[in-house]
Amino acid sequence: MTAKMNQDMDVTVVGAGPVGLVLAAELALSGARVQILERLAEPSEAMKAGAINVPTAEALDRRGLLPAAEQVQREMLERVGSFSRTADDQPPGGGRRAPGSRFTGHFAGMILDADLVDWSDPDLAAHTAVDGGRLVPQRELEELLAEHVARLGIPVCRGVEVTALDDTGDGVLVGTTAGPVRTGWLVGCDGGRSAVRRLAGIDFPGTDPELTGHLAVADIADPSVLADGWVWSTRGAYRYGPQPGRVVTVEFDGPPADRSAPVTLEEVQTSLRRVSGTDVTLTALRGAATRWTDNARQAATYAAGRVLLAGDAAHVHSPFGGQGLNLGVGDAMNLGWKLGAVVAGWAPEGLLATYDAERRPLGAWVLDWTRAQIGVMRGDATSAALREVVADLLSTREGTTYAVKKISGVTQRIDLPGDHPLIGRYVPDLRLRDGSRLADHGHGGGFLLLDRSPDGTFARLAAAWAGRVCSVADGHATPTGVLVRPDGVVAWASDTTDLAAVTGLEAALHRWTGAPTSSPEHEPVEPVGPVEPVG
Repeated sequence: MTAKMNQDMDVTVVGAGPVGLVLAAELALSGARVQILERLAEPSEAMKAGAINVPTAEALDRRGLLPAAEQVQREMLERVGSFSRTADDQPPGGGRRAPGSRFTGHFAGMILDADLVDWSDPDLAAHTAVDGGRLVPQRELEELLAEHVARLGIPVCRGVEVTALDDTGDGVLVGTTAGPVRTGWLVGCDGGRSAVRRLAGIDFPGTDPELTGHLAVADIADPSVLADGWVWSTRGAYRYGPQPGRVVTVEFDGPPADRSAPVTLEEVQTSLRRVSGTDVTLTALRGAATRWTDNARQAATYAAGRVLLAGDAAHVHSPFGGQGLNLGVGDAMNLGWKLGAVVAGWAPEGLLATYDAERRPLGAWVLDWTRAQIGVMRGDATSAALREVVADLLSTREGTTYAVKKISGVTQRIDLPGDHPLIGRYVPDLRLRDGSRLADHGHGGGFLLLDRSPDGTFARLAAAWAGRVCSVADGHATPTGVLVRPDGVVAWASDTTDLAAVTGLEAALHRWTGAPTSSPEHEPVEPVGPVEPVG
């Protein structure tokens, strides 16, 4: 049942996909009054992303949603396990693996062999706590996020389309098919053809599409005529599996004539027959099939006055490598606490401007990462030769490990002040002496400060920011201190407790959490967990 639209809100989010749901939840945790407007009357049944990367899974973990994601993965593996072909059955170097192999992903359809990955690589080894909750398709992700949003009391107003907007400087007047809305801020999470972006007059430069792709799950009368895994030809490429009936086709004959038209059984069958060179017969579509292109564009700005963009509204590209959903969730996590701080009135000067500055470079990288995959997937001789070279590189331990690290997101880094190697990276798995993990203390949002100083030096300093920073004590070890932003990015870290470390922490607190709320002398911090030195 759709909620009643509110006429006056701190923030209105347009779009109830994963990005809009995550953003709204983060804003609510920051204390903002937020609502979601969604054009569709019901959640989309279309097939989209099939898994999430490490930063996305860790975002769920920090909000207490990892158990739900792990349950989804168990169910997915049961379904995949009943199918004779698996997602990892055709690595570049050949061979097969049993269902349930460690999730790696693919580059341009070339499955990355989990047996070749150096799982002891420090970047990979530091992020394993969420391994059981990454095989989460977008539809299931939306369901668990919708439940999260409902628990937070956020209204989701469906069947409401944005038709106009006017940024008045102190807010935004939004015209909708359900009447006008007055909101302090408007955030477009409404997809690649974003109405918010168009109405705000934000340019969307990039490269035009050259292919049409289809994704569907179908009943197939004669599946034995289809080959395992990805298959290339001069006509295009296709993929069968890993779930029963799942097919993907790619044809380099330009974009579709009408992207908004429903995808029919005949359209998918015709495409599959062309690229496979078979007379395969599809008897029914299970759920809504999707049509996509390699249109690659990035908004000229992610913020124009009081109108902001996140997810596909800010950037679009082909789905190869599974980066789009994850890139959008990263946008939402980055923007949510910053905009929430602005609404709450404690944001330090320039905080909101860091949203575009931090997320734009990663968005540009993703566009190029997907473009590179298109470059080796075409049916011409040049692309075929390049594909052989890339496949050879991906058959090596170093090449596969490099690609898995990139796809998984564990190497993502923001350029922040400080020399410690953790600064700017997503916080690694930090297990505490009381049996918990640092992520377990972040379910309510806010900053986390891990204090491993012998005398609680860092926690006493952070007490001046009570209500914004949660300090967690954990016995003496290294790193001795870590300050984690609400989006999981390490803002400060130290292996010492000297004056330079204390000064660095104080600077980071001022930079990211604004002016102190009180004097630390009057708000002692109670240690969380044992504080005796690690033996």
